[in-house]
Amino acid sequence: MAIPSQSLRADRTGDADTLISPALMRERFLSDEFRRSYGWLTSCMHRLVGSSSDAEDLAASAFTELAGYPDVSAIRQPRALLTTIARRLTFEHWRRRDIERAYLARLALAPEPVAPAPEVALEAVQDILLIDAALQRLSARAREAFILSQYEDMKYADIASRLGVSVSMVRKYIAQALALCCEVS
Repeated sequence: MAIPSQSLRADRTGDADTLISPALMRERFLSDEFRRSYGWLTSCMHRLVGSSSDAEDLAASAFTELAGYPDVSAIRQPRALLTTIARRLTFEHWRRRDIERAYLARLALAPEPVAPAPEVALEAVQDILLIDAALQRLSARAREAFILSQYEDMKYADIASRLGVSVSMVRKYIAQALALCCEVS
């Protein structure tokens, strides 16, 4: 259901002399769409993620993003848009979960005295997520160059050979990545 493109229209009472504001039309659209689609979207997300609480969180987040759209009158297929938003949120959810699991698995391998307090572990996971989000703004090659340099301890010449670029280009990639990491911290 899309909101009519007119800025004002007659109220539901049918009285053509009663006009409603665009803000009220927006509120009605969002309210009606929530009533119509929340259960359906939650059900779709439950089938996708297998958890009713995660499905409810994802559906609620999708509606929150929909409510943040500046011009809901341009939305022609709200369910399609909600599905797209919810799927993107699901992929982000899975990605965060995978990063957290990888960190916790690595942490479990550490000797007991080295294991940090839960608050420190949570902060580390949050920092890793911030760095990951920052690195997503890089090109795929720049991201790969940074990961090879920082986590595989490869030399710039080896990275250049592997990526098929010059050593100076690898330096630029690493500088871009480090600058983004510095922004985060």
